Amino acid sequence: MNENHHAVPLAQTTCGMVRGRHRRGVELFAGIPYAVPPIGERRFAAPVPREPWKGVRDALRFGKAAPQLPGEGLTNRVPVDWDENCLTLNVLTPATDDARRPVYVWIHGGAYQHGQGATPWYDGTSFATRGDIVVVTINYRLGALGFCHLSPHLGERFNSTGVNGFLDQLLALEWVRDNVAAFGGDPDRVTVGGESAGAFSVCNVLASPHADGLVQRAIAQSGAAHNTHDPESGKEISAQFLAALGEPDATELLEIDADRILEAQQQVITERSTRPAHGPEPFYPVWGHEALPRTPHELIADGAGSEVPLLTGTNEDEMALWGVPGLSEDRVHRYTARMSPDADAVLACYRQRLSDVEPGWVACAIATDRVFRVPAVRLAENRHGNGAATWMYRFSWDSRAFDGAFGAAHALEIPFTFNNLDRPGTDLFLGEGPRPDALAETMHDSWISFIRDGDPSTSALGDWPTYEPDHRLVMDLDDECGLLADPEPEEREIWEGVVP
Repeated sequence: MNENHHAVPLAQTTCGMVRGRHRRGVELFAGIPYAVPPIGERRFAAPVPREPWKGVRDALRFGKAAPQLPGEGLTNRVPVDWDENCLTLNVLTPATDDARRPVYVWIHGGAYQHGQGATPWYDGTSFATRGDIVVVTINYRLGALGFCHLSPHLGERFNSTGVNGFLDQLLALEWVRDNVAAFGGDPDRVTVGGESAGAFSVCNVLASPHADGLVQRAIAQSGAAHNTHDPESGKEISAQFLAALGEPDATELLEIDADRILEAQQQVITERSTRPAHGPEPFYPVWGHEALPRTPHELIADGAGSEVPLLTGTNEDEMALWGVPGLSEDRVHRYTARMSPDADAVLACYRQRLSDVEPGWVACAIATDRVFRVPAVRLAENRHGNGAATWMYRFSWDSRAFDGAFGAAHALEIPFTFNNLDRPGTDLFLGEGPRPDALAETMHDSWISFIRDGDPSTSALGDWPTYEPDHRLVMDLDDECGLLADPEPEEREIWEGVVP
């Protein structure tokens, strides 16, 4: 039947009726506001639910992204149309009926500075058609507007500013709980997923006392529970930010043009990038607010989120996205010294396995473990101590692009998990040769299985056991998939006491 003959998709939300559209065999509702716009007096304020509207509201086009400077990552290459009025979400569903399907809520990455829910790589059409799953993608405040701890300088009115972007995410999850049944979803079968800063956000959800009951499963791709600032660091960063703006008072800060906010934000990022200490970038969440009272690492170690099954993992060559394999021999030692106080021992450990590769690839392995793999292992270990179920993967498929300098880089797994290898631009990052659709379908089906049933095992992968410290089984995702038992144990162990 011609799609034009279908009835116009309609759904009743707590704020009013929305009108969607048919697209590629599914129903799309785009740009639904879930909060009062964070503008004017509400800039730097905690989000509050959107007030009801009268009549039927069109949800035909994606909302604008959060304010951001142009990005350089895989998914941020095109100029972004942004606006401070950015707190919208998108629902993609097989049908607006009473089927009570599992729900997948995706939180985009981008270092808490870039990205949006409308990115083509995050198109959930295959989850809907192949898995009968409702997919929700969200926007949240980024950078200084979302994560700048201003209250020490400007008073209690700004007490949520270190976590406003996280509070946006929690409010979006509350919207899903209260509304997704109208879109054919089951509010009691919600999986929250994300990659990079989206995965850090997923772990913050697991850790937060404000998230109890909002999600039943979680997927954290290339991100764990360690990338937050303590209140003192947050205070220092916000002081630099206010100085870059010329020390505005509270009233002036609410009136400054958003472009100037972004310029000051970038100035702070640039100033702090020369520091030797390794740690989160400046505008990351600041713990100490009631929604994140301590570090997510500590909260999870104490049992937070242990009732929520977690699928997590990392890519074999995460840091290749930032050109680390191109480092020269003389720079590798300096680079390693930023990762560990004992650079000589770390380099010696990794060179035992990687003696025949370029020095930059040794540095890539070291930094990938320090920044991504070992924090994921710590997360799984902490959860195991509380009886929580965690599955671990390693994505090892090597891109053929950029003369092999890309490897299994950060973010490359995203279009595999969404089964979106046919999306425009993806071929640039895959490289020449046959498209690896078989691996994409295998991974996608495993994600579907986890979202539907809480277990990533499939007929193609076989039985995938949980990650436990006594055997440390990891599913290797490559052209040939299979379980690995404690991969690279010496390299994992050398980070004891260094990585949380």
